[in-house]
Amino acid sequence: MRHVKALIIKFIASFALLYIVLAVLYDMSFGTVFLITLVVGVSSYLLGDMLILPRSNNIVATIADVGLSFFFIYYIGSVLTYDGNLFYPSLISAIGIGLFEFFFHKYVNTHVIHNENVSEDISTRNLRFQTEASEELTPDFKNQKHYKKKKKKK
Repeated sequence: MRHVKALIIKFIASFALLYIVLAVLYDMSFGTVFLITLVVGVSSYLLGDMLILPRSNNIVATIADVGLSFFFIYYIGSVLTYDGNLFYPSLISAIGIGLFEFFFHKYVNTHVIHNENVSEDISTRNLRFQTEASEELTPDFKNQKHYKKKKKKK
């Protein structure tokens, strides 16, 4: 249920932003904006929020979401519309989605990911590495009692 709620929040906010930028400012159809929102929302939730965010930090996941959003908006917009240049509408939309994603990732961290692993701290969840160390790379047998006894017997 946590994932469904997060997806609905993401879809509504992304659709409102994309509708304002793409439909109102750049005269794109409602169906195209809806399809772009659906593809961008689901793919960025799966890749950016569930795969990249738990393994990195908010900034990395936001940059990945901006790049993914730009690619999908540009590609789907160019396939489904006859307009010439979609670079600026795609860039403005992707930056807007990136601003929303920065705050949405904080929600996902506290309400979706953190609830799966309650006992773990968000910042140290994937950083449990341990290094073994010793004083020497090769043992010094000459100073050990066992080695000295064997040498005397010979």
